[in-house]
Amino acid sequence: MSDDPDAVGDAVVLKLGGSLITEKDRPETLDGESLAAACDAIAGALDEGTVARLVVVHGGGSFGHHHASEHGVSTTTGTRDADAVMEIHGAMTTLNRVVLSRLQERGVPAVPVHPLSVSARPEGSDGDLDLPIASTATLLGEGFVPVLHGDGVATADAGVTVVSGDELIVELATRLDARRVGVCSTVPGVLDADGTVIPAIDSFEAVADVLGGSESTDVSGGMAAKVRELLALDPPASVFGADGLVSFLRGEDPGTRID
Repeated sequence: MSDDPDAVGDAVVLKLGGSLITEKDRPETLDGESLAAACDAIAGALDEGTVARLVVVHGGGSFGHHHASEHGVSTTTGTRDADAVMEIHGAMTTLNRVVLSRLQERGVPAVPVHPLSVSARPEGSDGDLDLPIASTATLLGEGFVPVLHGDGVATADAGVTVVSGDELIVELATRLDARRVGVCSTVPGVLDADGTVIPAIDSFEAVADVLGGSESTDVSGGMAAKVRELLALDPPASVFGADGLVSFLRGEDPGTRID
């Protein structure tokens, strides 16, 4: 490994959507079957060597989003109530421990990185996310699979707001000079008005009319926010459903390619 902790440019950044791994309309309810299948795919790719270095980010689903919504906390509206912060963060660390456990059961050397503990918005809710990357990069270089998650984030003049998994993958991919980015959710890709997968997107304006918010409680913006975040990336990104995860980890471009 290079002496530079950021020099892990062969990394793949993968997000497991909250709607994929939880029952998003039932508070703090896991979708155990979907999570198991995703963990199987990740373990298989690492065993086969199709992915050398992997960072996993998972969404909040019915864990974090439920509590954030109850307390009126979003990516732009914060709270200074410590109990609210702990409910949101506690729900996310509970889900994170389950994800880690399922991965470790399959031999994946997964370890947690909690955004609330390391990241901030020092310029307020409209400012950029400051996510120190050295710990994640060094863990990657030492053979671990860092697992991050949507979380609370310290925000100047707002207390604590929400940082979404979509924003985290953009920051991670940029700072790690990642090779590829994947977003695995419950839909087979970004859908047009007829419910057909859009094969490729290279500008938000081209698809703005057909993108809406999530049907379930989601304080981070739904598909429109995902597409906006992914278009900001240099490496190519793919949005795909559970059936596309294995092929993505093999180097293919299932679902919608965003570049």
